[in-house]
Amino acid sequence: MKLIFQYKNAIAILILICLLVLNTNIVLSGLDSNLFGVVFSIVLFLIGGRKTSFNMNYTLLAFIFVLEFISFRLHIKSLHFLALSLFTCFLYYSLTQKFSYIAFICILLFSSLFNTFFDYLTVEIKQTLCYGVYLTLKNFLPITKIEGVNFYINNAKITIDTACMGLSMFKSGLLAGAFLLTLEERKQQKLFSVKQIFLFCCLIIGLNVISNYFRIVTLILLECTQENTLHHSIGLLCFMFYQIIPMLFFIRFFKPKNQEAIKTNSACFIFLPIISAIIIVLSTSLEIKKELKHDLLEKLNPTYNIKKGVWISKEVFKIATPEKLIYIKTPSHNPLICWTGTGYKIIESKIISSNNEKIWQVRMEKNNIEYFSYWWYECDDKKYISLVEILLIKLFHNKSVRLVNQTSTTKLL
Repeated sequence: MKLIFQYKNAIAILILICLLVLNTNIVLSGLDSNLFGVVFSIVLFLIGGRKTSFNMNYTLLAFIFVLEFISFRLHIKSLHFLALSLFTCFLYYSLTQKFSYIAFICILLFSSLFNTFFDYLTVEIKQTLCYGVYLTLKNFLPITKIEGVNFYINNAKITIDTACMGLSMFKSGLLAGAFLLTLEERKQQKLFSVKQIFLFCCLIIGLNVISNYFRIVTLILLECTQENTLHHSIGLLCFMFYQIIPMLFFIRFFKPKNQEAIKTNSACFIFLPIISAIIIVLSTSLEIKKELKHDLLEKLNPTYNIKKGVWISKEVFKIATPEKLIYIKTPSHNPLICWTGTGYKIIESKIISSNNEKIWQVRMEKNNIEYFSYWWYECDDKKYISLVEILLIKLFHNKSVRLVNQTSTTKLL
């Protein structure tokens, strides 16, 4: 036991390296999608870590267990990558007794959990912002009507595209806030409370909404909705004037008050949670390497003519007919992201009723042609609109679930 304590740093680093090597593909994929965010969070954890009186061992272990349980059951590699990130923080805390709540929030910010939550809300947020702009400008500009993100001014249509949400700067704002908080902690040699960090994050979110609101107003006033130098310059100026400068002003009212805890190095190095975390992460790493059978066509409604379909990948089955285009996918695919990624502009997204079941209806546009896309999750011939609900069914009942997306140039329902 004495020998283990003597070489605990080397043993912990060796274990971490072995787990990272075992998950090489997942780690490389996670870094490829968010290299800057991951590196920034790690650096922030190293420079902003402080000794805390609250024992984080079992809290971090609980986080890792929940994430790995979901990853183990659903083979969600991005969640497993997040668990590996938290496991790294867990080892660092166990060895140094230092923890940074600010960096911990940044790690969650650049995780698939936040990305999924964010992606499913962007269209609704953008439509709400556009409607707010319409209410503001309708008495000053000849805006005849608004449809989703389309403004009709003097019989001309002005479309606010996906980038104009400015929500791509959402993470940048929170990262800037995290940097300011960490800088203030180092300057004062004291720690912010969790409540202070939460309030500052809420302030940043509010400033982000304000920044995007004025960004859309400016773009409409200048009739600049095409992505060009002026378009991006307006976005950066709004980000600077309505988010960065106010943050620099309000940070003066947030003063860290908590003193850094004083402990011996062995106080947090408890073997039981460390061994438990290693077993959990190792078990999931081995399980997630196995090929997962999606069974997308299992018990599929016979109205879908699968004989005319082709497999695009193991997770996507495509059926093309003269009337409509049908995709049958795994639930992890978000149609809104897929369509915007191929150049479509989302005009409106809403929930409608079809045969007494709720589904999503999306109006979108590409090359001046309007399309109607309908999608829903399906399990046991029942339709769902909530990703969380369908994943819980898959998680606890291990039933076959799929996403169905039908698209055409005319209304199907």
